[in-house]
Amino acid sequence: MKRIQGLYVLDEDALAMAYGPDERRDIAQHVEFVGPPQTKQSISQNPGILRDVEVIFSGWGAPLMDERFLNDTPNLNAVFYAAGAVGSWVTESIWDRGIRVSSAYEANAVPVAEYTLAVIILSLKHTWSLTRLTRQTRSFPDRNGAPGCYGSTIGLISLGATARALLRSLRMLNVKVIAYDPYISKSEADELGVTMVPLAELFSSSDIVSIHTPVFPETTDMITGAHIASMKQNATLINTARGEVVRENEMIEVLLRRPDLQAVLDVTLIEPPEKNSPLYVLPNVLLTPHIAGSVGNECRRMGRYMVEELRRYLAGEPLQWLITRDRAQNTCHRPVTVSIHAKRPVRKSAKVH
Repeated sequence: MKRIQGLYVLDEDALAMAYGPDERRDIAQHVEFVGPPQTKQSISQNPGILRDVEVIFSGWGAPLMDERFLNDTPNLNAVFYAAGAVGSWVTESIWDRGIRVSSAYEANAVPVAEYTLAVIILSLKHTWSLTRLTRQTRSFPDRNGAPGCYGSTIGLISLGATARALLRSLRMLNVKVIAYDPYISKSEADELGVTMVPLAELFSSSDIVSIHTPVFPETTDMITGAHIASMKQNATLINTARGEVVRENEMIEVLLRRPDLQAVLDVTLIEPPEKNSPLYVLPNVLLTPHIAGSVGNECRRMGRYMVEELRRYLAGEPLQWLITRDRAQNTCHRPVTVSIHAKRPVRKSAKVH
């Protein structure tokens, strides 16, 4: 059987992380590559290599696929994206031309949900504050102020792929889950087993507030200092989404005034924060270097999802992770201006943004 014509176009390190030897072997059984792997920089210097390409395998570092790019790829039928949100590179022109786009966003949601679950459990045990007190006093402080999991309230902001993956794990904790998402109907919320509430009520009622909203014009700066100041005594704020959705300066001001609150931040407005940022030194801030998403071996899961999508594509089956224009409208896949920081993995030996 004749193999289809393809090309890898993504950052070099992303290629190595997402498409391992097994994934590339399985893809090569069905795809004849028209040239060596490309980056968006190299492709801009040699657009002629795209002329016969039918499928592109991409990931972090995907080129903007606008009208100019698509004019150079007249035979392009599908893009397989071994990463999460496609909004930084997809354009309306892709859907206008009927090009299919598949993303491994659900694969990338798995480690974010795992990270968040771990943080929730530890936060409900007041692990961060009790660890600080243990170190400071060289003794074991009273632990009975921690609520623990049973009967506690978890507030989720936005119910996308990550929050839904997290919901499946939260069911085993015997917690109450409330959520804010203006795009979720009551019937869908009932199906998910969550109670929808206004954003202000979510902050004032939750023991844990976990942010999962994508960045749009309407969500930028959505979470204010007033929201955070209204949180319950000893509550925890978790952000694994984007720093832009929180008014960072206002959050810092509240955390200074409310040492009882805990913030666990895997994302910030600028990544990494500037050297003089209080986020590095505030005792009630746990700052992790954007590690919630896929790292190390977890990146292979995203490449494997795209291998599976290729099989469906060649068999004429519906793509399981197809991103359509309608599906993208109210999700992280909506075409947007590129953020000041990109959701990228962290190597075991180095930080990558």
